[in-house]
Amino acid sequence: MSKTEEHYTFKLSDKVTRQKVTFKNRYGITLTGDLYTPKNPGNEPLPALAISGPFGAVKEQSSGLYANQMAERGFVALAFDPSFTGESGGEVRNVASPDINTEDFSAAIDFLGIQKNIDRNKVGIIGICGWAGFALNATAVDKRVKAVAVTSMYDMTRVMSKGYNDAVTLEQRTKVLEQLGEQRWKDAEAGIFQPGAILNAEKLKGDEPQFVKEYHDYYRTPRGFHERSLNSTGAWNATNALSFMNMPILTYIKEISPRPILMIAGEKAHSRYFSEDAFKAASQPKELIIIPNAVHVDLYDKVDIIPFDKLEKFFADNLK
Repeated sequence: MSKTEEHYTFKLSDKVTRQKVTFKNRYGITLTGDLYTPKNPGNEPLPALAISGPFGAVKEQSSGLYANQMAERGFVALAFDPSFTGESGGEVRNVASPDINTEDFSAAIDFLGIQKNIDRNKVGIIGICGWAGFALNATAVDKRVKAVAVTSMYDMTRVMSKGYNDAVTLEQRTKVLEQLGEQRWKDAEAGIFQPGAILNAEKLKGDEPQFVKEYHDYYRTPRGFHERSLNSTGAWNATNALSFMNMPILTYIKEISPRPILMIAGEKAHSRYFSEDAFKAASQPKELIIIPNAVHVDLYDKVDIIPFDKLEKFFADNLK
C-alpha cells in the first residue's frame, strides 16, 4: 500500500487526463482539486461536473473515482478536497461546516465556469455520502447548477443533531451540547482545537455495528485507504458537530425544482432512509434509484454496482 503523495485508490483511465488545480472560495480559502478531462474532447465546450465526498474523505478516493468515470464519458469533472481537509487550505484543520462546505461546491462551479473548454451553462454536481447533503443544499441556492446527482446520501446536520434514525431525545441533545460547551473551555485553555474520537479504528474488536465494519473495509484497507483521509487515519475536531446541531441543510430542497435530482442509494445501506426522506421532501423532477443488495460503501468505489451509465444519461439529458 503506497503512502506517496500521488497515491490514488483507483487507476486513471487511459482515455482521461488529470491535472491538479487550485481555486478560492468566497471565504478566501484555497481549495485543491484534480481536474479530469477527456483526452479527445473535440472543439466544442464541454459539460462539467463538480464532485466531492464522502464526508471525511479526499479527492484521491471516491470523488476522484467518480470524476475519472465521468470524464471517460465526455464530461470535464473536478474532484476536490473540502476546506480544512486534504490538500485544501484553511488554517484550522479537520473541521467541517454546513455553510463553508456548501460554498465549496459553488466555488468549484466558479472555477469550472471560467475554463475556456467548458460550457458554463452545462454544469452539474455529484455529491457522495455526507457531501450529497451539501450538494443538494448548494444546488438549492446556486441557480447556475443545472442538475444534481447524489449517492449514498447523508444529511450530516440531521445525523449530528438527531442521531441515527432521529433517536436522540431532547435530554440527550442538551447533554451533548453541554459537553461541547465544556470542550470549548478546554480548547480555549489549551490554545488548540483538540481532536475528537478516531473515526475508524485501525483494528476492529469484532462487536461493532455492521456499517462500522463496512466503513473499516473501505477506509482502513488497501481498497480505500489514503493517508490524508480523516476516515482512514484521523479524527474531526472534538467540537466539529457544533455548527451542524442547529443548521438543517435541506430546508430549501424544494427550491432545486425545476432542475432535476437523481438520488442513488443501496438497498441494504444503513443510510438509505436519508435518501428516501429527502426524495419525499424534494419537488419534481426527481428520481430515486435503489441498488439491489448494495450497502452504503458499495457506492464509493464498486464500478460494477454504481450506475455510471445512468449518471451519464442523466447529465447528458439535463446539461444542455
